Amino acid sequence: MTGFRERAAAGLQVGDAFRTSRTFTREDVLHFAHLSRDYNPVHFDARFAAAKNFPEPICHGLLAASLVTELGGQIGWLASAISIRFKGPVYVGETVTCTLVITAIDQKNRAKASATLVKENGATAIEAELSGIVPGEAERAVLRQMLSEGDPTF
Repeated sequence: MTGFRERAAAGLQVGDAFRTSRTFTREDVLHFAHLSRDYNPVHFDARFAAAKNFPEPICHGLLAASLVTELGGQIGWLASAISIRFKGPVYVGETVTCTLVITAIDQKNRAKASATLVKENGATAIEAELSGIVPGEAERAVLRQMLSEGDPTF
């Protein structure tokens, strides 16, 4: 199976799909809160979460959505816009799978993609639409060189 970077170095095309999964931990939520300064009690306090009709504290939506940027980063996508729809909560310990599909690429390497994050129970947690720029020939040449050198960036 070819890796994400190898696929990007070869040239991305409409219809290319990428998938990654992650199980978010309490430590991930704490680290994200420290980085983002988002200390909303819905992420930390069971009583507050219950008042919002959640059975337990939820992960930050943008933490879960970071799976989209994980995939984009691996393929060298330079984002210009993202529209995120939060469809349901992600809880600590749940595994979420993100699938990103390239839906359009023009002659200037401007691209569009859609992403869906699905929880292990089959429920959709997040849907997103992205715009950006995929690697052109110069960037693909650098990616190929990075890969030949062992690519220390991932």
